[in-house]
Amino acid sequence: MQHRIVVLGAGYTGAVAAGRLAKRLHREDVAITLVNPEPDFVERVRLHQLAAGQDLKARPFSEMFAGTGVKLKLAKVTGVDVDRGTVTVASADALGPEELAYDTLVYALGSGWNEGGVPGAAEHAHEISSRPGALRLRERLATLESGRPVLVVGGGLTGLEAATEIAEARPDLDVSLAARGVLGDWLSEKGRAHVRKVVARLGITVHEHAAVDDVRADRVTTADGRTIPAEVTVWTTGFAVHPIAGATTLEVTDRGQIVVDATMRSVSHPDVYAVGDSAMAMGPEDKPLRMSCASGVPMAWQAADAIAARLTRAKVPDVSIRYFQQCVSLGRKEGLIQFVTADDRAVDRALTGRVAALYKELICKGVAWGVANPTVGMPARRRRVARREIESRVRAEASA
Repeated sequence: MQHRIVVLGAGYTGAVAAGRLAKRLHREDVAITLVNPEPDFVERVRLHQLAAGQDLKARPFSEMFAGTGVKLKLAKVTGVDVDRGTVTVASADALGPEELAYDTLVYALGSGWNEGGVPGAAEHAHEISSRPGALRLRERLATLESGRPVLVVGGGLTGLEAATEIAEARPDLDVSLAARGVLGDWLSEKGRAHVRKVVARLGITVHEHAAVDDVRADRVTTADGRTIPAEVTVWTTGFAVHPIAGATTLEVTDRGQIVVDATMRSVSHPDVYAVGDSAMAMGPEDKPLRMSCASGVPMAWQAADAIAARLTRAKVPDVSIRYFQQCVSLGRKEGLIQFVTADDRAVDRALTGRVAALYKELICKGVAWGVANPTVGMPARRRRVARREIESRVRAEASA
């Protein structure tokens, strides 16, 4: 009898986990079902580009997983019973809820936007953590006349990328950014200086120490009483995990993340693994891994390899997850690669300018390629070509 593996969610982590499991295991031994409500892979790290008016390449799962043995179930997850080993889903072509039984569950439902309970945010602000949200913002921006104010709330990576992308695509708009603290306060001195230079060149007004506590249709109000005009408000202050895990008997954190061990296995239910934003995993220096693609993809590798090893009675890999860099796009022509310590603290080294933009683009393409080709490793020739391309561009920039 085949061992039934059900993967919930086909974002970066779920898709990578499903593909890696298909590569590690024989299809006559396992049945891998990937549950997702949409038929295409969403490059979440590019949704700010979609919102700014750019078109993204379609990546159908039917092509990505062709010939792998991974079965795609187009449905929305409505419940999980970890004590019975079942998942309840709702699909458009079914008359009612369906139940899927599993022997091993990979929970990768990820996260969505978090309005933080701020009055008016849910009613008036736009989010870019989902494709529908990015498309709604895209449509709204297209209706704005020249000179109208657009405010991005949140000075983190998502906020920086959204503000610079919108300002570059629509230089006629009055774009501003509200940061709770100092802009780029987690970056190195070089990184902060470069961000400020790009933001100034794009004409973005920065409001520092501006914690927004009220959102209206045409403005926001900060905790210290400032009023900032905003015909469109983009909310990027953080993410909230999918609520389904919190309704189960799984051990979860106060935020609803599933508590896992070093192999991404639930500490309370050994037949459940959690990856990406859905999981609370510890990294270097015993610090929680941050919610990001940079954490999620290695978590998916870790979980898939551990599952495969345990099913085949092989040695479970012992590989620690660490950070190397933070990649920030600042429009299509500028970028910042902030190098970091293993536990994600900025160091003095940083790559800036057009070279950094190319570096970030190559990383995004590489991650998407890895998802789209889950059962094969990147050919050595392709790795060499990519490395030579980066090196040649770095030399060209240095001599310019």
